[in-house]
Amino acid sequence: MSKIYMEDTRMQPQIQPAKPAQVPLPVRVIVYIDGFNLYFGMREKGWRRYYWLDVRKLAQNLLRPGQQLVAVRYFTSRVNSTPGNPHQNRRQNTYLEALATLPDTTIQFGHYLSKTAQCRQCGATWINSEEKMTDVNIAIALTADAFQNRFDTALLISGDSDLTGRVVQVKQFFPAKRVVVAFPPARSSARLVQEAHAAFTISRKTLHDSQLPDQVTKPDGFVLHRPKEWT
Repeated sequence: MSKIYMEDTRMQPQIQPAKPAQVPLPVRVIVYIDGFNLYFGMREKGWRRYYWLDVRKLAQNLLRPGQQLVAVRYFTSRVNSTPGNPHQNRRQNTYLEALATLPDTTIQFGHYLSKTAQCRQCGATWINSEEKMTDVNIAIALTADAFQNRFDTALLISGDSDLTGRVVQVKQFFPAKRVVVAFPPARSSARLVQEAHAAFTISRKTLHDSQLPDQVTKPDGFVLHRPKEWT
């Protein structure tokens, strides 16, 4: 009578299928740009040649490995020409039209409030224009994006200390999210440094490497040119 041998597998180790490697998700970043804070910082440094700035490229150049740019939000106000600077409105309009061609980039406007100023010594008067609403618009957008979970890290390009309170609130309500401040040239805020998760100053090389081409073509075929004053 032949014997049938049955293999006992009860004591043998079971081979488990290999688990797929976990690929970390990219860190989503939204960049918030205080347009006038950035502009006046460059102006104070005498860096007019960098005014023709590609803000999306700037945002990309500020990202770290593992980060993904979700959106760029640019905040500014329209300026009026003055007798001392008769073409500034035209230059700004040209620049804003160029920014409007950039993908994933939105422009939100505040406004200027004009006031009459007078010299106490000689009595001369002039019109001062004060930019309004940019800090409020940035604060609203930052909060809305946080509540709608649109970013993991917010990169704030500004040296305006008025934004400190909103940075604190985002940290309190969304402890898993980070707020990083990138100071424009010649701009800083000790309060923002204290409250942000990290802070640094944008370098001249980064601005140099983040320029628009001298000619930008709009979707309708119209060609925009870098203002000659910015070359």
